[in-house]
Amino acid sequence: MKKLITLFILFAVVQIRLSAADLNLEKKWAQVIYAISRVESEGNPKAVSKCGRYVGYLQISQILVRECNRIIGKQEFTYADRYDKQKSIDMFITYMERFNPEGNIEKAIRLWNSGDLNCMNHKASTDGYYRRVMNKFSVQATME
Repeated sequence: MKKLITLFILFAVVQIRLSAADLNLEKKWAQVIYAISRVESEGNPKAVSKCGRYVGYLQISQILVRECNRIIGKQEFTYADRYDKQKSIDMFITYMERFNPEGNIEKAIRLWNSGDLNCMNHKASTDGYYRRVMNKFSVQATME
């Protein structure tokens, strides 16, 4: 019985640490996510792009949903999750942790816009987007 209680306590501690790690990741990306959401959807989780391929708070495509599920190794996200603000944020974090583990803000913005893993080598194609997001990022930073 004592071993079972010890295992239960250990499991609870691990879960708390994992939850804290998830919270830290979200906090780390909070300003970038906010700035991107302002440019992408004006913060509207129900927004749909003119072409209809990108939806939600962060204007997520079906391709990105599939890529996040591939990264995780299971079907965690659905196409409908793109309309859920928190799940959109979770997909952003999943994608960034895989393809931008160093947490480079410029790379995050350019990568989100282009989907090109070599986006830092082709900056000209994302310069306008990068400037718009950085403008929102700067505004957010001064509000805090």
